[in-house]
Amino acid sequence: MIKLNKEKNASLIGVVCAVLCEVIFGASFLFTKTATENNSVFSLLGWRFAVAFAVMCLLAALKIIKINLKGRAILRLLPLALCHPVLYFIGENFGIHYTTASESGIFIAVIPVTAMAASALILHKKPTKLQAAGIVVSLVGVVITVLSVGINASFSPLGYALLLLSVLSFSVFSALSERASGYTASEKTFVMLMSGTVVFVLAALTESFICGSTSELVTLPFHDTNFLFAVLFQGIGCSVIAFMCSNKAIANIGVTRTASFVGISTVVSIVLSALLLGEKLTVLQIVGAAVIMAGVYIANAVQKKKS
Repeated sequence: MIKLNKEKNASLIGVVCAVLCEVIFGASFLFTKTATENNSVFSLLGWRFAVAFAVMCLLAALKIIKINLKGRAILRLLPLALCHPVLYFIGENFGIHYTTASESGIFIAVIPVTAMAASALILHKKPTKLQAAGIVVSLVGVVITVLSVGINASFSPLGYALLLLSVLSFSVFSALSERASGYTASEKTFVMLMSGTVVFVLAALTESFICGSTSELVTLPFHDTNFLFAVLFQGIGCSVIAFMCSNKAIANIGVTRTASFVGISTVVSIVLSALLLGEKLTVLQIVGAAVIMAGVYIANAVQKKKS
């Protein structure tokens, strides 16, 4: 009975973390949209990860979180960090740049399916039929939502390749995160943020040096309020809190169930667009959101019964 209660509690914590992670990611697009209107992607990523890593180090120094990475422990987590955030963000941001919004939305929607496949191939964990069905239903919901605003084709092989890179890298990351069960969510997140800081800060500095705008990059958050808010929300919210929630969810409920919640970020972005940006909410978007939530329920209801 005690073991059963522990499993239920772990599952509940995993579900809460997965939902919170997707809610934060769904809200982040508001800040990204405003921050990148007049600034480069690398500027935002560089500042985002620098702030996130500084906050993570502060939390560790204050002993709010415990991080114990000795010897070659960091090296063992580097493949995980290379997949996400490094390859994922490079593929996603530049893939979106070279393709249309509808194309990129459909590509990103496939992540739960590829994550499920990665779990089966790397971890040898096959999803149940209802879990697979739930993920497919959520995918259909996201596609309906994307198509509700129309679809345009870019026919960009480079853009498609970059989006595929983001999808595959995130899926492999999910499997590697679950396999690295000997590390805590905080330790995994610490290495992820450290890697992101090194790569994206160097990229931002190199870009600004070539453009002759290094001083502008360094002072950017102090004279651009939208950029500052984006950096703080994405740095602390997305990179620290959401990354730790993602790793915790994967550890507690596995890759497949965690991936089944990805569509929630689409629902959140739709709702916030209507409430905060005044964008029109269409019937198809409402239908798509309902299908997404139905898929999430299907993917997780059977697990609850088996507990």
